[in-house]
Amino acid sequence: MIFKSVGDHRPYPDHGYTTPRDWAQIPPEQIRLDQLVTVKTTLDLSALLAEDSTFFGDLFPHVVEWRGEKYLEDGLHRAVRTALHQRAVLHARVLRLDGAGSQADAARGAGA
Repeated sequence: MIFKSVGDHRPYPDHGYTTPRDWAQIPPEQIRLDQLVTVKTTLDLSALLAEDSTFFGDLFPHVVEWRGEKYLEDGLHRAVRTALHQRAVLHARVLRLDGAGSQADAARGAGA
């Protein structure tokens, strides 16, 4: 099994992180693939196989941690590519939301 689970929607509330600049404020950290729940059921094969797939976007996948689960919001092709290279860990930006859906203090690296 590559991922913890495969989902087809975002079960967490809107977090307001819409631009690369928003996500860039969160330092990347290592995440195990088997801890991730995807929010997409389909993968664009051209994105997976493209040599420059990260050229125009963030180098790190985006993960939202909510209610004890880690949801892979963006970067499914990077995560699958990691698995195809037989690696179990990838670096991702993790936005931590509290139970009410607001940003937790740890999301911006406070105290880290």
